[in-house]
Amino acid sequence: MRDQAENLRLRMLKEHGELGKSIAVVSGKGGVGKSNFSMNFSSVLAAKGKKTILIDMDIGMGNIHILLGKTIHSNLQDYLEGRCGVSDLIHEGPNGLHFISGGSGLNHLMDWSERSFAKLMEAFEYFQKEYDIILFDMGAGATRESLDLLTAVDEIIVISTTEPTSITDAYSMMKFIFMKDPDKDFYLICNRASSKAEGDETVSRISFAMEKFLGKKVFSLGSLPEDPAVSKSVKAQQPFSILYPQSDITFALKEIVRKFTNSQEETQPKGSKFLQKMKTIFFKGRG
Repeated sequence: MRDQAENLRLRMLKEHGELGKSIAVVSGKGGVGKSNFSMNFSSVLAAKGKKTILIDMDIGMGNIHILLGKTIHSNLQDYLEGRCGVSDLIHEGPNGLHFISGGSGLNHLMDWSERSFAKLMEAFEYFQKEYDIILFDMGAGATRESLDLLTAVDEIIVISTTEPTSITDAYSMMKFIFMKDPDKDFYLICNRASSKAEGDETVSRISFAMEKFLGKKVFSLGSLPEDPAVSKSVKAQQPFSILYPQSDITFALKEIVRKFTNSQEETQPKGSKFLQKMKTIFFKGRG
């Protein structure tokens, strides 16, 4: 009965408009600037009129609210334990961006009770109805739980730097996800490039490896340069795209956003299967 009710709600949502797209931002290792990218990327998307919510999934190390200079009083764990409602989770960011702080609530996906999981699905369903884009800022590396979520989301943005270890880890992350879901769409970005040529070469190397060894094409979004505007904006607890609108990195980011939104418009819509996949993963894990 519950499954029938959930499917009915989803059909009703689709009839009243397309469900929001779920996108995860990942990296193979820490220290590549992933959270800063997620925050600025989602902020620019919001400024372009995309109703966007950023969900901090770096459990135990979440820092989106710190990067934004915000004090938060509720997180996903509070919601799952009944201490607040869905609306209490949502905090205001720049350019109309909304964001949610992480907590320990997603640490053990397969250990949740059905009640806790149902509450999470209720929240995610609400987000898909209310937002155009749900952006998950994932923790560095991979755990069983994070890989399950990555398998469920509609698309994945992978961040690498020019360092050989970062390139190898980014490829390994994509390969692992690809083996679970060959149809997953990947977007690739190089961060902290010393030059555009170096950034483009890094993206090209990873893309070539994906196509040669896995037969999988990925979308190249380009690169972001090493820029002092980043560290200055972190200290000021504001997005560099707002604090330094004329910086090289802001121009590069806006070009990445342009490529991303264009690719969304050019790609044949598949419809989001995020919630259905999450349910399948959860109940399979309990079987």
